[in-house]
Amino acid sequence: MFRKLIAILVLPAAAGAQQLAGTTDTTLHPISVQEAVRLAQENNVSAIIAANSVRNANTGVLTAKGAFLPSLTATLGQTQSGGSQVSPNGTLVPYSAAPWRYSTGLRASMTLFDGGQRLATLRQQRANVNAQEAGQTATKFNLAFQVKQAYNSVLAAKESEAAAQAQLQLANQQLATTNAKVNAGAASISDSLRSVVGVGNAQLAILTARNNLKVASASLTRLVGTPYFVTAEYSDTTERTVAPIDSAAVMALALAGPQVRQTQAQLAADQAAQRSAKSAYFPNIDLNYSYSGNGYDKYYGIGSGQLGYNHSLGLSASLPVFNGFTREANVQRAQVTVENDQATLRDQQLAAQQAVVTDIGSLELAAESMRIQELNVQADEEDLRVVQQRYALGASTLLEVLTSQSNLVTARQQLIQARLNYRNARAQIESVIGRDLP
Repeated sequence: MFRKLIAILVLPAAAGAQQLAGTTDTTLHPISVQEAVRLAQENNVSAIIAANSVRNANTGVLTAKGAFLPSLTATLGQTQSGGSQVSPNGTLVPYSAAPWRYSTGLRASMTLFDGGQRLATLRQQRANVNAQEAGQTATKFNLAFQVKQAYNSVLAAKESEAAAQAQLQLANQQLATTNAKVNAGAASISDSLRSVVGVGNAQLAILTARNNLKVASASLTRLVGTPYFVTAEYSDTTERTVAPIDSAAVMALALAGPQVRQTQAQLAADQAAQRSAKSAYFPNIDLNYSYSGNGYDKYYGIGSGQLGYNHSLGLSASLPVFNGFTREANVQRAQVTVENDQATLRDQQLAAQQAVVTDIGSLELAAESMRIQELNVQADEEDLRVVQQRYALGASTLLEVLTSQSNLVTARQQLIQARLNYRNARAQIESVIGRDLP
């Protein structure tokens, strides 16, 4: 009975812990790179924070618009008085008024002129919205770049696994040939052992590629934020035709990219803040109106009783003559912020130019490296075929065969790395210009 009770208590806790730990589905679900980017821009924490920043900025615009409207305050209250009071002849007499006194009121106030501060604040808040929207765009493309990097790592791992499988097939063929020669007395045991080592190295390469695939897929899953594991589609391992890139057009797009637009919007917001700070040198003109009632009617004048009502209208102007150089300090700080933004904007534009030049160079270098490595793989495959035939005929040694196999493995790895560099260079350019390349 005691064991059953323990089981009843433990099972719900274990189920809850399993739910908190995440999904138990460890199957890798293939998705396209476009789907991966879309999911990341919906689920990733940085995308959610950027979207909420835009929402907060829009509330600032609403508040700035509300400053142009009059403020209204309604009051309703009642007070009780008692005790004694001093009469005109100096003696204490009991308080003779009704114990409860009731009051109602409505007050309105509006700033007629504030030196342009409200208008500057509205412009600042609108510019903040533009800055946050540009920041959201920059976040999306930066996130897309991270997703594409992880996606490309998955593709590279899949290509490495395929290359390792081909390496294992060649190693098994070589082991069979070597064993046949050893049995025929045409080769030594050393050749057989070296062939076994070659098979083991190929199997290790397969395990390494599969582990890299799992790690890259886990990284991709975290970025896209899905409750199940995702991986790249196998069809994406096939390289598309290398298309030429218009460097001048890409440079123009980079100078208007997400990071540059975000800095431009921030500069506009800080320039509006500077104008708002200068409005302190102008007087404030306010209009105030109040309408209130007082009396002893507990129904606040709605029933048969009544209250005594009065109203007042006032117009006032105020200008701080000296406030300890606070205005001057605020204007100076705003000016410094604007100058910093201008310097940051210039640096962002130069950084975009540098990134485009660097990434286009990397892209062209990777494309040429892919072309050369493809030829190198073909040459090494043909060289290995010839050397294996010569070894089978006894015209070459096992060392020559193993050297040729090693050259082919290296060439395939370099081709895979060149393809990875090409994909990442494209993704980096797309992140800088804020759009996908054709």
